[in-house]
Amino acid sequence: MWIGVADTGDGIPSEKQGMLFQRFQQVDDDLERRQSGTGLGLAISRELVEMHGGRIWVESAPGKGSSFIFALPVV
Repeated sequence: MWIGVADTGDGIPSEKQGMLFQRFQQVDDDLERRQSGTGLGLAISRELVEMHGGRIWVESAPGKGSSFIFALPVV
C-alpha cells in the first residue's frame, strides 16, 4: 500500500532532495520560512515509516511541484 500527497509549489531541485529527510535540514532559502520550522517533520516521518518496514520518497522538479509518497507493507 502506498499513500502520497502532492502540491503545486515551486518544486525542489534534485541536488537538494537528498537532504530533505535529514534532521534539522531545510532546502528553502526564504529566511521567513526557515525561521518558522525546525527541519524535523520529514525526518520524523521517515523514521516512523521505516519503523513499520516501509519507505518514503519525494518526486519533484523545479516549477512542477512536489509529491511525497510512502509505502508500507500490507500484513
